[in-house]
Amino acid sequence: MYKHFFKRLIDFTLSLIGFIVISPIFIIVWVWLTIANKGAGALFFQERPGKDEKIFKVIKFKTMTDERDASGKLLPDAERLTKVGRFVRSTSLDEIPQLINVIKGDMSLIGPRPLRTYYLPLYNKTQKRRHEVRPGITGWAQVNGRNAISWTKKFELDVYYVDNVSSLLDLKIILLTIKKVFIREGITKEGSVTTEAFNGNN
Repeated sequence: MYKHFFKRLIDFTLSLIGFIVISPIFIIVWVWLTIANKGAGALFFQERPGKDEKIFKVIKFKTMTDERDASGKLLPDAERLTKVGRFVRSTSLDEIPQLINVIKGDMSLIGPRPLRTYYLPLYNKTQKRRHEVRPGITGWAQVNGRNAISWTKKFELDVYYVDNVSSLLDLKIILLTIKKVFIREGITKEGSVTTEAFNGNN
């Protein structure tokens, strides 16, 4: 009953209330990033696979500029990530716009993180099971290492969540997420701005 009805009801209610409450923070971060990103905008929209691999556009705060080299190629992530963007990312403020995705029904507050669409052909049968539930803003993999663990371990944790969805597990994930946001743990692997790409083997 929780998985098929109450979870969605709770998602919608909490996300709507939460977005209204933190709307002042949303506006401040939006203005801050608009200035810091040098005309690149404060939001970006990117296609991601949702429940049953249905494609939707995830909404996030943009933490990097669109600066390019002389040949027109985007500069490396580390060079485009602004100080403001680094702070927004390290405090997970970049996830705030995804509350809109939850309200719309594209996502859940808790679930496997929605990954890039070009990873879809790389999943094995077990890994594909992560799409049996709505993707989440935070999830079991995020509170157990986030970007600091291997892809194999992430997918194992995602499938564990799919098989064990419950109100108690979701509550545990929420509490652990709050803790990790405050200590800023597992944001990126050491020496990296973003986590390494999944290639089907890692």
